Amino acid sequence: MVLQDNDQTKEPMGPYQWPARKDTDVIGKDHDRLDGLVKSTGAAKYTYDVNLKNQLIAVALGCPHSHVRIKSVDSTAAEKVDGVVHVEVLEQGKEGKEVRWAGELLVVVAAESEGAAREGVANIKIEYEMLDVFTADDDLEAAQRAKRTTKGGNRIETEQEPGDDDDEDEFYEKEFVRLFKDAEIVHEGEYGIDAITHCCLEPHGATAVWEGDKLVVYLSTQNVSGTDDQFAGALGVTANDVEVRCDYIGGGFGSKFAPDYWGIAAARIAKKTGRPVRLMLDRDQELRIGGSRPSGYVKVKVGADKTGKLSVWDSHHWGTGGSGRGAVSIGVVPYVMVPPNRRSIATNINTNNAPVRAWRAPNHPQGCALSQTVIDDVAGKLGKDSYDVFMANLANCTNGKAEVYADQMKVAARLMDWKAKWHPHGKGAVKGSVVEGLGMGLHTWGGAAHPSTCTLKIHPDGSVESFLGSQDLGSGTRTVCAQVLAETLGLKVTDVTVNLGSSKYPISGPSGGSTTVGGVSQSHRRSAQDGLQKLFVLVAAKLGAKASDLIAAGGRIQTTDGNKSLSWKQACGLLGVTPLETTRSHERGKDGALSSSGVAGVQMAHVSVDKDTGVIRVNKFVAVQDQGLVINPKTCKSQISGAVIMGIAASIYEQRVNDPRTGLFLNSGSFDRDGYGLARLGDVGDIVVELYEPESERSRGVIGNGEPPAISPKTAISNAVANALGVRVPVVPMTPKRVLDALAKAAGKA
Repeated sequence: MVLQDNDQTKEPMGPYQWPARKDTDVIGKDHDRLDGLVKSTGAAKYTYDVNLKNQLIAVALGCPHSHVRIKSVDSTAAEKVDGVVHVEVLEQGKEGKEVRWAGELLVVVAAESEGAAREGVANIKIEYEMLDVFTADDDLEAAQRAKRTTKGGNRIETEQEPGDDDDEDEFYEKEFVRLFKDAEIVHEGEYGIDAITHCCLEPHGATAVWEGDKLVVYLSTQNVSGTDDQFAGALGVTANDVEVRCDYIGGGFGSKFAPDYWGIAAARIAKKTGRPVRLMLDRDQELRIGGSRPSGYVKVKVGADKTGKLSVWDSHHWGTGGSGRGAVSIGVVPYVMVPPNRRSIATNINTNNAPVRAWRAPNHPQGCALSQTVIDDVAGKLGKDSYDVFMANLANCTNGKAEVYADQMKVAARLMDWKAKWHPHGKGAVKGSVVEGLGMGLHTWGGAAHPSTCTLKIHPDGSVESFLGSQDLGSGTRTVCAQVLAETLGLKVTDVTVNLGSSKYPISGPSGGSTTVGGVSQSHRRSAQDGLQKLFVLVAAKLGAKASDLIAAGGRIQTTDGNKSLSWKQACGLLGVTPLETTRSHERGKDGALSSSGVAGVQMAHVSVDKDTGVIRVNKFVAVQDQGLVINPKTCKSQISGAVIMGIAASIYEQRVNDPRTGLFLNSGSFDRDGYGLARLGDVGDIVVELYEPESERSRGVIGNGEPPAISPKTAISNAVANALGVRVPVVPMTPKRVLDALAKAAGKA
């Protein structure tokens, strides 16, 4: 007897729904990550750990200059190095090619050992024609001058909302003069947020091996199901001939959706040499070209009433996505709380830096930092509590979440003890040279589930396993899938096995946009409910009961009155010798019964600032976040804490230093305090996470949570520093020098 249902066109067995809170045994309960032990012991094999028989190690030469034209390449000496097997000049390294950012890979050397490969790279001779360089992303006037003087391309592109019609411009000029005249308070300021890099612990790269005409690629990726086609297209084979594998990934944060040209190069060299090839970026290369988040700077003028509620907003913001577009979207400035009268102008600046990639909640961290610092400064100018001014501006919310924010603010204020700690800007107690302050920020995000397909197998021996072409970025995807199966089938989490990480498994979407958990939980719930209904039919016949009267709980299938039952293993034994197989999908926009979109969060920071040294310390950070139904509170809180830690690093430590003359990224070589700084364990303070899950939110189903909590930390910390000092440090990250410069300027000493 064969029991399977892979026909997606059939009417589903449904109705698909989540169990009520009171009825759950697994969902909504803390569970350790299933991969915790293998990761903590080092047994987990990441892409970087793959070591195949006869494997070659490839090392790439990155361009040492920010803007050049290749005049000639001589690899003769490199080819003669003992142990070098293959030297390949990449397309962008060929004669006549223009290279527009430092670090761009030009030549790859594959050798028997890393040492031989590096010696080969050192022997490559390239002659460059030096071209002009521009990296002043924080200087709008410099960009405008560069546009006028640069040959062969624009440095800036500008757009405006509302519209860019001349008559409309004239109307707004006159109207805004009146609006600002009528405002009870007017504030003008300049604010900024620098570009940062993704800083993946495991660099980008791949190990490729050909098994006959079939390609197997071990790829560090956020897109297992989508990258086989990309390899196939680049190499001239069919996707059926490619398998992409990724069991574990050491960070992506939005930068690892494609195989990239270096992954394609690894596969191409593997084909030419007939041997496996590993090509991973060096740490310096990772920070230069592996991905960065765009910068953003703004000049803004606002008008408000005596409560601090903004009535008019007029701003011009700019920034860079490096070489090409990618500056902050005009649609997110101002952010969330949008005054009824608003004009925004946005300018994209083209610089000689590598192109940006998506970084947790693209555009939102910048939009938040460029907008809600303004609201906080209005509060400071009025001498009002920032909490009250933020509350007043909730009336300007454009996402329909004003009531949710108001409730979350109350929760956050209680956890922070805001009322007891708050003081007017710059008026707090001074302990030696140290002052303390409070700040807050709020954010929004979509989080709608990506498509996901799950094949479930229930074996006659009682074992259960699922298959899907998703990936676990470290957020606990395996565990979430297992919890959904266990809850639905009445089993323990340890009774089921989740198989993911191969493009040969049923297709699931890439992990980006906080879309994974919503998609995979839906596909698993649907497959499990369908499989269980099929099993109920067999058990009902055995027990002399109705299938509609059966439930699965506590490792048994039983009637609702508990009078008749079989153990799970006995029930599965009725399958005979053939597993029961069901395949179900979630398709975005078609069947959202188990998920929805749109989340909100409020964050608060309490900081200390040493006015003598400019050093900032985060004492306590509170994050209140909704995400619909929470499958695993433990991993959900961990995800939020990780986002907060990244936000603390971006607020205080992460500064990409470009040489203004050469354009080179000077501190890309390390993560120490003299290099590209990141937060350490002692730098993050006390992080308090509150999952906001009233029944109204829970009933919306599972919504993704990767991006949202990474949005507000920069804003909350910047506002807390301003509250402590009574002076705005205008640009994030707020390094000690920037703190001291802001204090000196306020004192008239700069």
